[in-house]
Amino acid sequence: VMASMAHLQKEKLRLQEELLELQEKLAAQENNEMSLSLQMQGQVDTLKAKLLEQAQEISRLRSELGGTDAEKHRDLLAAENERLRQEMKACEGELRELRRQQQAPCRDCPHLQENAGLQEQLSQLQREAEETRAKLVELDLEVQQKTNRLAEVELRLKDSLAERAEEEERLSRRLRDSQETIASLKSQPQQIKYIIKTVEVESAKAKQALCETQSRNQYLQEQVGMQKQVLKEMEQQLQSSQKTEAQLRAQIMMYEAELERAHGQMLEEMQAMEEEKNRAIEEAFSRAQVEMKAVHENLAGVRTNLLTLQPALRTLTHDYNSLKRQVRDFPLLLQETLRSARAEISQAIEEVHSTNRELLRKYRRELQLRKKCHNELVRLKGNIRVFGRVRPITKEDGEGPDAANAVTFDADDDAVLHLLHKGKQVSFELDKVFPPQASQEEVFQEVQALVTSCIDGYNVCIFAYGQTGAGKTYTMEGTAANPGINQRALQLLFSEVRSKAADWDYAITVSAAEIYNEALRDLLGKEPQEKLEIKLCPDGSGQLYVPGLTEFRVQSVEDINKVFEFGHVKRVTECTNLNEHSSRSHALLIVTVRGLDRSTGLRTTGKLNLVDLAGSERVGRSGAEGSRLREAQHINKSLSALGDVIYALRSRQGHVPFRNSKLTYLLQDSLSGDSKTLMMVQVSPAEKNTSETLCSLKFAERVRSVELGPVSRKAELSSWPSQEHLEGDSLGSAAPPGRGHASPSPGHLSNRSASIRRKLQTSG
Repeated sequence: VMASMAHLQKEKLRLQEELLELQEKLAAQENNEMSLSLQMQGQVDTLKAKLLEQAQEISRLRSELGGTDAEKHRDLLAAENERLRQEMKACEGELRELRRQQQAPCRDCPHLQENAGLQEQLSQLQREAEETRAKLVELDLEVQQKTNRLAEVELRLKDSLAERAEEEERLSRRLRDSQETIASLKSQPQQIKYIIKTVEVESAKAKQALCETQSRNQYLQEQVGMQKQVLKEMEQQLQSSQKTEAQLRAQIMMYEAELERAHGQMLEEMQAMEEEKNRAIEEAFSRAQVEMKAVHENLAGVRTNLLTLQPALRTLTHDYNSLKRQVRDFPLLLQETLRSARAEISQAIEEVHSTNRELLRKYRRELQLRKKCHNELVRLKGNIRVFGRVRPITKEDGEGPDAANAVTFDADDDAVLHLLHKGKQVSFELDKVFPPQASQEEVFQEVQALVTSCIDGYNVCIFAYGQTGAGKTYTMEGTAANPGINQRALQLLFSEVRSKAADWDYAITVSAAEIYNEALRDLLGKEPQEKLEIKLCPDGSGQLYVPGLTEFRVQSVEDINKVFEFGHVKRVTECTNLNEHSSRSHALLIVTVRGLDRSTGLRTTGKLNLVDLAGSERVGRSGAEGSRLREAQHINKSLSALGDVIYALRSRQGHVPFRNSKLTYLLQDSLSGDSKTLMMVQVSPAEKNTSETLCSLKFAERVRSVELGPVSRKAELSSWPSQEHLEGDSLGSAAPPGRGHASPSPGHLSNRSASIRRKLQTSG
């Protein structure tokens, strides 16, 4: 019961606060109405001041203008202004009456917005009245200006008339003088000639004066006509001004009627507002009584509800205690939930990582499969496969912006590289791209499949292309500690031969030659300066061979090293501005593999051509002079001929210019469709070499698009019973039917090979 009483006391206080708020709102409304009445009083005062100013202006105009029509209009306007002043006094009386009515208490008045609308209409009418008064002032000024102009015209007309009268009087005086002179002359007959002459002279002057007077009179008449026309125009303008004034007077009357109508509406609305106020007070009182009755009813309901709230209170107490226990146990539950959530999240992350690893593995497998299929397609089409290798930045490249790295790689595709040339990135797609960190072993793993196909009877050609100093010789020959493709290829051939020794007998021979200044020289011969020629095989097969080219049989890795050392000593290299050990010739290592299957008698002949092309160079950058300049010219000419051959093959022309250079003529078998050909393009990543790098990569793309057709295997059935027969055939045959290089006579070849072997053993 005490709690319910306290609740009723709070409710009573709330109702009292609402009553106080309503009283404050009523006081605020009364203040707003007082402020509005003060604003209206101020507007009335301003209208009074404006009327006084208008009366003063009219009196001033009356004093300035005489008894004209404009003065009559001013009098009418003054009367109208007096009438307006009386109406303003009546409005003031009505405003005082409204102020007295507003002093009575008014609460919750709903007509404040209508009162504001009426005030806006009143202000609009006042603005229109001000605009009308401004137009009247403008008309007064215009009438005054026209009156002044009329007075000026009248003065000018009077002056013109006075001048005309003076001129007529002067002319009449002269006429009388002339008549008197004529009369005096008539009275003197003895001087008639003289008088006649004099009369004639003076009559001419009189005529001239009379003409001048007549012209002056005509001019004055024209001036008078013009002044009359101006006067007529001024009268027309005055009439139009009177019409405008009549229109303005009609508008003023209309505005007065609207003002009276607005005043009547305002009175009616004030009465309606008063009635609405009384009705609102009655409604508020009745509503307060109803609310009070509802409060008493609620109090009774509260009293009845108190009896039923005790069980609910006990229930709430029990719930509160249980919630308190849950809150006390909440940190433990939260920690357990967080542990389980972390475990689930870590498990989900692990699953996502495993899924990503699986997808990455599948992607790489698909990429390898795609690459394998592409390589198979290239093999079937007979395309020239193109590998790219980028050498690292070295100290010879210098420092600064010219030595910056301009080549980047694709992380997802190992066959794409990007070159930054003149601020633009150019992308190239090859069959395989080796970054600078790629080792010699990684490079050879990609080409060993081609090398092993040589054992099966296929012709294979691998040549390195690129600018000077790009690493061609390093890729093909390498160093003693880290050999290149040449030595690794022969080592692989030996291992394959040993693995097939149970069924096959193989003989491996090596030849080395260079093309220096368009001259083919034997690097393993006694006289390396001797020039050799390229000729067609006499068996009519259309294949090429080099008569007199030395073939040296190798049986171990030691033989390979001796052959390479012997040939490397005789190769021409010089120092230029771009490369300390620049190759000045195209080097060719020709490896011939002849095999015999002892069980079937199948004989195969495969040839592996390993070509280290001389580097293309710009004479201005390399600083070549004298013999170096002549060497550079021959190198660039042979590489240009190689480009012409590639263009002709790519565009499928009927004639391919193989004979334009010794290099292209010697590579005719490798580029004419019966050989597996691989081009290793060497690239320099330095910024200063981007122009040469761009040319090399563009040439590589053109080479990659050349289709040579399917490759045939060189195999035939014959009786070849023994290893000795194989060795004798390999060393003693003069001109093999395939693409082998034969010497003129077997005895001469055997003697030369024996002497070379003795020299190698002695040097070893």
